[in-house]
Amino acid sequence: MLERLLAPLFVLLWSTGFIGAKFGLPFAGALSFVSVRCALVLGLMLLAAWAFRASWPRGWRQVAHIAIAGVLMQATYLNGVFLAIQQGLPAALTSLIVGLQPILTALAAGLLLGERVSRSQWLGLLLGFAGVLLVVLNSRNPGLGTSWALMALWPAVIALIGITLGTLYQKRFCPRFDLRSGAVIQFAASLLVTWPLAAAFEPRAIDWQAPFIFALLWLVLMLSLAAISLLNLMIQRGSAVSVTSLFYLTPAVTAVLAWALFDERLGALAIAGMAMAGVGVWLARNR
Repeated sequence: MLERLLAPLFVLLWSTGFIGAKFGLPFAGALSFVSVRCALVLGLMLLAAWAFRASWPRGWRQVAHIAIAGVLMQATYLNGVFLAIQQGLPAALTSLIVGLQPILTALAAGLLLGERVSRSQWLGLLLGFAGVLLVVLNSRNPGLGTSWALMALWPAVIALIGITLGTLYQKRFCPRFDLRSGAVIQFAASLLVTWPLAAAFEPRAIDWQAPFIFALLWLVLMLSLAAISLLNLMIQRGSAVSVTSLFYLTPAVTAVLAWALFDERLGALAIAGMAMAGVGVWLARNR
């Protein structure tokens, strides 16, 4: 039963990341937001690793592999998503772009990991992508009607590449490690990448108001700790294609959360898209 709960819990938590970003970004720059988030997670995981006597990787090569995966999956992905939303790209479109990850993973898994992608999995991936399109384009999100610069697309594309390469890299070079000590390594590496960029390009201070503090704590506890731990656990236990296919459900769940929190109505086509995405994920996760 616990194994079956991992996937839906991960999708639910991961979907709140875009909403948390929208809550917090008016009070801080994207890079500063990500830096503070990485610093808090690093401190918490250091305490957890010390308190529970977590095992550490043997050898600097394994540490380097975990750090590289962390920079791709944390720093590259988070900075890309936050920068895209900060520059005006609607959260729904950002989630759609990142939702292309299963397609890229399926294309690369055979070459890099030797995983065989069956016909039913390809059908599931394509069906899931079609469902994502229907959900996002018919979610009646007010942000979809606003104009946004073409440059805002590039951070989202970089985030997509980062999370895809990070998943494949971790599955290939460091599929198993203690999640507590591994999180320390990954978030330390991400902080070393993000903090200098924030200091160089975002001189303004963070406005520590209640909405920002709430968004920060939610993203730290529910996303960076809980959701990332679930993702790492599923990468260890499943194929890269089956795990990343879960990202197809993120835009649909995000649309439902937006309806519940902001009264954004879902149309009939959006509901049909959610059903298509669910069927696609089921096909992609079963050989």
